[in-house]
Amino acid sequence: MEVLLREPWFLGTVAVFVATEFVWRAARRRGYDVAGAAASLGVAAGNALTRPLNAMIIGGAFLALSAATPFALPMDDWRVWVVGFFAVEFCYYWFHRWSHLVRWLWASHAVHHSAQEMTLPAALRLGWTGALSGGWLVFAPLILVGFPPVMIAALLTANLTYQFFLHTEAVGKLGPLEWILNTPSHHRAHHACNEAYLDRNFGGVLIVFDRMFGTFAEERAQEPLCYGLTTGFCARNPITIAFHEWARLFAAMLGAGSMLGALRIAASRPSTPPPSTPPPSAPPPGAIHNSHACLLQRHVQSGILFDGVPSDAWRMRKHDAVLKPSV
Repeated sequence: MEVLLREPWFLGTVAVFVATEFVWRAARRRGYDVAGAAASLGVAAGNALTRPLNAMIIGGAFLALSAATPFALPMDDWRVWVVGFFAVEFCYYWFHRWSHLVRWLWASHAVHHSAQEMTLPAALRLGWTGALSGGWLVFAPLILVGFPPVMIAALLTANLTYQFFLHTEAVGKLGPLEWILNTPSHHRAHHACNEAYLDRNFGGVLIVFDRMFGTFAEERAQEPLCYGLTTGFCARNPITIAFHEWARLFAAMLGAGSMLGALRIAASRPSTPPPSTPPPSAPPPGAIHNSHACLLQRHVQSGILFDGVPSDAWRMRKHDAVLKPSV
């Protein structure tokens, strides 16, 4: 998707959809986090600056692997593209899943999940450290079996472009398509930080691998979605957004006491505390569930409506939600 962001026609399309979504939310009195959207655009601008370095490292590695492998699949065979689509989708599922389950990978991916409102600009919150995180290695086997690097890049671009349009509350459920495709409903559940939705729905275009491997969760009306990070992180500075999780990770690694301990922390789940960390104390009564508290507090103070409900009533409705303690 980063490549398409340089194309005027795509930027124009994005602008039209963003404006349409803004009008839709305003008409339904759902509120709009303008500062959050501006922060997402700032993160996207930083991503544009770091993209050449990431592309040089990842692209160079893929080209080297392609030159080293004895296999070469033809670019001009439509069957290779079809197989490549499913192969990329399979690898993307595992890349995305491990990006949630391995703290070193999460340090880069957490940027995307830091948005506290599910709007189209949130799709542009992409980490600046893709080459450093190493998640791209998941796709290396595709190069080794003969898929051309250009084909893999094109299929990944299409995959991420499709996902841009999933970051919205303006589209409801899509009937039978929900069984096969990753839809806005499925992706909303993926971005939710309610415990019932955590680490679910990792597919890019398809949802079938989530159903196969037991990571599917359906969006449910009885479990309203809240967005953001479970740590309570809330920031508007793009640099802070891009590096906050790396700072937390390196601080934990430096405090590990040994190289082995540091590596264990880097390879652990994001929610796993180091052995010396005492169990977190219970949150105070009435604490707001997850980092949506930052956005909620600002809107409640200004009287903005949520889902057509005055903010005071909405706050009462959510009073029993609890902020998950961070580690």
